[in-house]
Amino acid sequence: MINRFQTDNRDMATEENVENATQLDEAMKDIRQELIKRVAAADRDENRDIYDALENE
Repeated sequence: MINRFQTDNRDMATEENVENATQLDEAMKDIRQELIKRVAAADRDENRDIYDALENE
């Protein structure tokens, strides 16, 4: 009997949901870019001697 009072909570394709997805996509893109920058910087720092040797060839 309780089930008949529950509403259907399935997401519907609305402009609001699309906007939220777009905002999430943008946030994820920003996070990925920042992560790539940090990994690249850490790699350069860790392998500085190799980068310097290649630069001097």
